[in-house]
Amino acid sequence: MTGGAAAITGTGLVTPAGTDVDATWAALCAARSPESGDPGPLEGTGVWHSLRVPPLGEQLTGRGTARTDPFIRFALVAVDQALSEAGLDPGVWDGSRVGVVVGCGLGGVTTLEEGHQRLSRNGPEMVSPYMHPRSLINMAAGTLAMRLGITGPSHTVVAACASGAAAIGLAKTLLDAGTCDTVIACGTDAGVTPLVVSGFARMGALSSHKGPDASRPFAADRDGFVISEGAGAVVLERPATALARHARVLGRLLGYGSTSDAYHPVSPHPEGVGAEAAVRQALDQAGLVPKDVGTFNAHGTSTPQNDRSEAQLIARVFPHGPSVTANKGLLGHTLGASGAIEAVLTLRSLRTGTVPPIAHTVRADPGLPDIDLVLGGVRRHGASVAVSTSFGFGGSNSALVLDV
Repeated sequence: MTGGAAAITGTGLVTPAGTDVDATWAALCAARSPESGDPGPLEGTGVWHSLRVPPLGEQLTGRGTARTDPFIRFALVAVDQALSEAGLDPGVWDGSRVGVVVGCGLGGVTTLEEGHQRLSRNGPEMVSPYMHPRSLINMAAGTLAMRLGITGPSHTVVAACASGAAAIGLAKTLLDAGTCDTVIACGTDAGVTPLVVSGFARMGALSSHKGPDASRPFAADRDGFVISEGAGAVVLERPATALARHARVLGRLLGYGSTSDAYHPVSPHPEGVGAEAAVRQALDQAGLVPKDVGTFNAHGTSTPQNDRSEAQLIARVFPHGPSVTANKGLLGHTLGASGAIEAVLTLRSLRTGTVPPIAHTVRADPGLPDIDLVLGGVRRHGASVAVSTSFGFGGSNSALVLDV
């Protein structure tokens, strides 16, 4: 089924490579590793490399926001950027026609870990009464709605590492249904904490490499992901709404696909069957066929299983060989934020005619299908259509089709 296109009028990013879109994009194109990585093992975990967002400083505005959990703070800053670029003033809009959808995998784990420490050391009287308002997974969306006067739908999507992309897809669904004229979609997560990192380490999901080049999507020597944090946000509008206010349209979300593997709690289907179905759904909604796609932003986690199954998907669905990149080489895995961050970067790639390289990947795995990985430096392209994919634990698959 072909759905209507959603106009993208604003974008925002908070990542370890920079606290806005321009800084993150510049670092990605230069394959310049963030300076915000932990210099040694994260306390109490033995994990050598993780990535953190630099200090937000004056970007974080509003009474009380500095005391919210990091996953909320990241979302606030990214959304502020997106609204500014879109030229929208929440003080004058009809909040009943505006929605907010936030994708998040973990919620306020920093707050929960700190609360548990207080309970264990000092007893229940020392647990903050603000623990739940700061940690509940829907509080990023709730805080945004309260701050911006949004009285339309407020949803939180939890689909593990596909959450950010799923949030953008649900935002488009709200526009298609006529429920909203404008929807703010955001993906955010702040999972660089001892408990979360230890859990991933015990699963064997994290890279054992100690240097800043530990994340190596599709590389012959990849061995796991580098945990990271951040947020990405987009403003989506009905085309008629954007036109009526003479908004600058950055690009369009043409299609969204969502499926479940129903295969394994944490491993992707080895042949990427569910992921392929999500991609084909998104293309069908966009009214396109695979050969229309010129560039592909892969989920590319740097884990052996994900990259293998995703490479098979790409080779099978796109035999014409679109260029393939993967932003997690530089940014690490921002978990529920990754799909939204990568959607913003995919849009920037289309607007600039540039595909950033897969950072830190020197030699592609010879056991993978022959796909056109962008390695070593940026590549110019003339593509107008791109696909961005996101997959998560529980078998969640999301795919977005964008154009300019």
